[in-house]
Amino acid sequence: MTRRAFGRLGFATGLAALMPVPSACALTTAEAHTLVDRLVSDIFAAINSGRSEAQVLREFEQILVRYADIPIIAQSVLGPPARSASRAQMRAFTEAFQGYIARKYGRRFREFIDGRIIVTGRRQVNQFFEIVSTVRLRNESPFELIWLVSDRSGQNRFFNLIIEGVNLITTERTEIGGMLDRRGGDIDALIAHLRTAG
Repeated sequence: MTRRAFGRLGFATGLAALMPVPSACALTTAEAHTLVDRLVSDIFAAINSGRSEAQVLREFEQILVRYADIPIIAQSVLGPPARSASRAQMRAFTEAFQGYIARKYGRRFREFIDGRIIVTGRRQVNQFFEIVSTVRLRNESPFELIWLVSDRSGQNRFFNLIIEGVNLITTERTEIGGMLDRRGGDIDALIAHLRTAG
C-alpha cells in the first residue's frame, strides 16, 4: 500500500471541541505510549495470523472497540446532522460506522503484513497526546503515522490518526458528508448504506 493510498483514508474533524473537559489530564505520556504499543501489537497479531479476511476484519473491529473512541469519532464524522439526530439514530449510526471503518481500515492494514510500526516520539499537546511512529513496509519508503490519544471521554483511547500531515479524520468526515448528501440528508438511509459499505 502506498502512502498516497493510505492518505486518502480518513476519520473526521473537530474532536477536541466535542469532548468533555476534565479538571486535569489524568492520562500520562507513558500510558498513551503503552496504549499505542498494545494497539500496534494487536493489529499485527491479527493481520499476521493467517486467518481469512472475514475473520481478520471481525478481529479488527474488536481492536477498534478496545482502542478507539468510536462514539466521539462517529459524532464528529457526522458533523452538524448529529445535533438533529435522535438518540436511537446516533446509536445506530455509531454501530454502523464502527463496522464500516473496521472493514475499510482492516483491509488496508492487512497490507501491512510483515511490516513494522515503530514508536519514535511522544509529547503532550494541551489535553491530549501525540504518539509519533514510523511505518516500514517492504518496497516502500518509511512514512510517519501519528496517533492522537486522550482520556477526555473517560477512557484512554485514540481519537485521530495523521499520516505525513494528512488528517485522516477530516477526510472521513468529507466522505461521510458526501454519502449523506447523496441520500438527501436521510440519516437512516446513510446508516443502511454504512452497514454494507467499507
